[in-house]
Amino acid sequence: MQELLDKINKEHLPRHIAIIMDGNGRWAKEKGEDRLFGHFHGVESVRNIVEGSAELGIEYLTLYAFSTENWDRPEYEVVGLMELLVSTIRKEVESLNKNNIRLHVIGDMSMLPAYAKNELDEALTITKNNTGLNLVMALSYSGRWELLNAVKNIAYEVKQGKLAVEAIDQDTLQRFLCTSGFPDPELMIRTSGEYRISNFLLYQLAYAELYFTNVRWPDFRKENLYEAILDYQGRERRFGKTGDQLQENQVVS
Repeated sequence: MQELLDKINKEHLPRHIAIIMDGNGRWAKEKGEDRLFGHFHGVESVRNIVEGSAELGIEYLTLYAFSTENWDRPEYEVVGLMELLVSTIRKEVESLNKNNIRLHVIGDMSMLPAYAKNELDEALTITKNNTGLNLVMALSYSGRWELLNAVKNIAYEVKQGKLAVEAIDQDTLQRFLCTSGFPDPELMIRTSGEYRISNFLLYQLAYAELYFTNVRWPDFRKENLYEAILDYQGRERRFGKTGDQLQENQVVS
């Protein structure tokens, strides 16, 4: 692991990493266990990756913890996930605070049970003055929900006469997204061998580098994070330009 860490260029880190934490259920099934067993062990991976990101100096880490579609899962699993969420936050908030990590939540909080929302609100308040890693939990979140919600709010502003149609631009849309206060992710990691973004940060991932690994989320650790970052650092980010144009700009600067 240290060998991988030593290879990372600390001057070329992604400011924002987003992760789709996939494979808890399959990991549990492979071990002959219930799906909730996988979710329970996935918490250890969260703890490990948050720690690794903070140690590296990553500014933002967004974890896709629960999608709006996940509400359609069997009731026992949804209830179990909510209880696990609450117990985890209760256990971890002191550690987050001690390590100067600030917690944020994006998603439709109105869908969360009151006991879960209260626990989250308390954790958000406790960590709000921290200045280290920004840990963003996507809960009851989907990209389509976010975009629809943004469009509705923009339309309401226009209807109220607070916003002219002609004044609407990309900055306007970004202002109404859940992530309006965060930079877009430069690196998106998905575990467990699926090659899709599953309704996650549809607008914000426009120029992100996508990294897919077969490792199930409960087995994902710092060394896997380092491998993803090294892969990212080996890519040329062109943003629609040619490689020659980028080289010319580097020479000029």
